[in-house]
Amino acid sequence: MSTSKNSKAAKANAAERRARVAAQREAAKRAEARRTLIRRISIGGGVLVLVGGVVTGAILVHNAGGGTTSSTAKGNGIKSVPTTPLTAVQGAATSPPWAAPTDASARAKAAGLPMLGAEGQVLHIHAHLDVIVNGKAVTVPANIGIDEAKQQLSPLHTHDTTGVIHIESPTKADFTLGQVMTEWNVALSDKGIGGLKTGGSNQLYVYVDGKEQTGNPGAIKLAAHEEIAIVYGTDTSTVKVPSSYTFAKGE
Repeated sequence: MSTSKNSKAAKANAAERRARVAAQREAAKRAEARRTLIRRISIGGGVLVLVGGVVTGAILVHNAGGGTTSSTAKGNGIKSVPTTPLTAVQGAATSPPWAAPTDASARAKAAGLPMLGAEGQVLHIHAHLDVIVNGKAVTVPANIGIDEAKQQLSPLHTHDTTGVIHIESPTKADFTLGQVMTEWNVALSDKGIGGLKTGGSNQLYVYVDGKEQTGNPGAIKLAAHEEIAIVYGTDTSTVKVPSSYTFAKGE
C-alpha cells in the first residue's frame, strides 16, 4: 500500500517539476520576445552621431500631445514628457480583468505622454503596482505603453505581468499613477476603480509603501522602488496590504 502511495507521490512530483520547467521556458520565451522588441525599437529609433571622435546617441521621439515640455528637451529638438503630469485619470468604467489596450499610442496620448523610438536613459527607475479586488489580485498586464505594431513605447510602460512599472524617460520629469491608469485605460478616483464604485459596503483604499493615502489617487507620484497598492472590496480589513516589493537585480 505504501509503495503504491509513494509511486503516486513520485508521479505527482515529476508532473509538478515538468509543469515548472514548461512555465520557466515559456517565461524565458516571453522575456526574449520583449528584449527583441526593445532592440528593434532602439535600432529603429536611435541615430548614432560622431562628435569629436565620440559616438553619441540621439533618440527620435514622436510627440503624442500633453502639457508643457522640458526646456532642455526643446533645446535639443526633442519633444518630450510634460513637466506637469496628468493627475485626473481618463479611463474606462469597466469590470476586471483589465487587459492592455489595443492602441497603446492613443492611450499614451491621453496620458499626455510621447511615444519614443527608444527607451529614455536620463530618468530610469521602477515602481510596483498591486491591484486587489474583493481579496483577489488583478493582473497588471504586459505592454501597457508599448505599441508593438509601430515599434514605439511610452516612457511609462510595463514589459510583463509582474506589476513592475518602468519609468524610462529622455528627460527628468514627474510621473503619476494617473498616467499609468490612463495608459491602462482603467478609471480611477477616490470614488472607485474601473466600473467598481464605492458606496454602501464597497470601499476603496490606496496605499504607498503600506501607508494609506487620501485624496486623488491619480496624483500619486511614482518613485524608485515604490510599492503602490489599490485595494477595493466589501471587506478590505482582511487584505494583507503589501508594503514593499522585491525587485529584480538591476531594477
